[in-house]
Amino acid sequence: MTSWHSGRQETVTRVIAEAVAENPDKLFVDFERERRTYAEFDRDSTAFAHGLRHLGVARAEPVAALLDNTMDVALYWIGTVKLGAIVAALNNALKGEFLRHQLDICQARVLIAESDYVERLTVIIHQLPHLRYVVYRGEKPRVDLPNVELVPISELYRASGDPVIDENKPGDIAALIFTSGTTGPSKGCAISHNYVINQARQIIETDDRRPGEVAWSCLPFFHFNAVGCTFLSAAILRGSAYFALRFSLSGFWKDIERSGATAASLLGVMIPLVAQQADTPEMLRCRGQLRLVAGAPFPAEMQAIYRERFGVKRAGSNCYGTTEACLLTMVPSGVEPKPGTSGVRSPDFDVRIVDEFDNEMPPGMPGEVVARPLRPHVMFEGFYRQPEATMKIFKNLWYHSGDIGKFDEDGFFHFVDRKKDYLRRGGENISMFELERTFMQHPDVSEIAAHAVPSKLMEDDVKITLLLKSGSNLTEQQLCEWSLERVPYYAVPRYIEFRAELPKTPTGKIEKFLLREQGCTPQTWDREAAGFKIVKR
Repeated sequence: MTSWHSGRQETVTRVIAEAVAENPDKLFVDFERERRTYAEFDRDSTAFAHGLRHLGVARAEPVAALLDNTMDVALYWIGTVKLGAIVAALNNALKGEFLRHQLDICQARVLIAESDYVERLTVIIHQLPHLRYVVYRGEKPRVDLPNVELVPISELYRASGDPVIDENKPGDIAALIFTSGTTGPSKGCAISHNYVINQARQIIETDDRRPGEVAWSCLPFFHFNAVGCTFLSAAILRGSAYFALRFSLSGFWKDIERSGATAASLLGVMIPLVAQQADTPEMLRCRGQLRLVAGAPFPAEMQAIYRERFGVKRAGSNCYGTTEACLLTMVPSGVEPKPGTSGVRSPDFDVRIVDEFDNEMPPGMPGEVVARPLRPHVMFEGFYRQPEATMKIFKNLWYHSGDIGKFDEDGFFHFVDRKKDYLRRGGENISMFELERTFMQHPDVSEIAAHAVPSKLMEDDVKITLLLKSGSNLTEQQLCEWSLERVPYYAVPRYIEFRAELPKTPTGKIEKFLLREQGCTPQTWDREAAGFKIVKR
């Protein structure tokens, strides 16, 4: 087992500065024709940093954001860390209690948001006493937010362009990445500058990324995948990053052709949708252009389609990681990926498989994945403002992932299952705790269990099984309509079932495993079968 070592220690700002110095006139970022060279991006992100300073943002202070995929979100990311402040990019589908909870965790005084999203604050503003500025992107919102000043985002770019003195250290907090909250309220993982860059370097190695290449992604910047796997990896490789504003099946191959991308990142249901679409002229012209398509889940049969139909040399990502620890297993340079596995132990971590008493399991036997870092600042620095939760996840001073896996005799990792109680849909992890808490606010709901049911598109669909209060005439569709303004679009349940009772243990806990096994019963209402449409806003 590798011993403790310091290794390379870096900061986001230093990596960007070095890339700018070497490639000032090279295209760095392209958001569907909104483009910046390295020098232009450096100039505008510096202005953004000064704009935040003008609002009183200090070092180590979180700056929250609800932003779509535009150039502003990339400039926000780097402008914030240039100032020494902390990025807190929130999922732009959050609303209601989901949004209030994460804003409360980071205690941000400044929120940068699309104008359309600012209205969501009106129902929770009385619970956000720390919020002082809302920087809006677009038309001025017509809202009343007591004690909050509305500032157009253009004001941030009018500040001084003088260089910002870089005081960042590798161990300083660069960002808060929020967990899905699968076993309770979501938590903010505080991740350091060195963690951010190390994650990008891990992806470069395990995916066999190449210097100077163009990487494509449609993933949002509140997903660390977009930041590390595409944006910052491009800076490290002195390449270019192309971002689609959102995933479009009809526009995918047009984007790939126009951008000249040789690497692309997909996630979840996007993978089979691209594989199954009909031929287009752009698709045929691009055959062999994409060398790498990274993403998960990417089973062997899907990898074969991408290789044979699209000429992709490498499909899928042979790695395993978590928000708290990034890549615990990966494929080092020179090692051939073993089919059906997620690589071998990362040299940055001591990774073990243990039973419920933390006894190590032999090869081939499944257990919980636990880990310790083997060098500084490659794991999260703790849950922001939640020391008790941080210590709880470090039982016996080992990070406990909550995932079940095993190592085979050759040292390759096999992911088995998730110990955590969670849902996954559209590439998003969904907090059942927060989903249940939201639906319990409905006056007709007595008890509820949110759980997963299998989907034909390789992920899970969301189902809620619940009891109504006596005398209620509520219908499934009425309940679904009620949820639209209270939960993110991806968390709106597809299936709803009203029952007379829920299966429970002798101690009164709902037996969700039985509900998952039972799946969709004949009494289950199906949102899609009913023709109920959801707008993604």
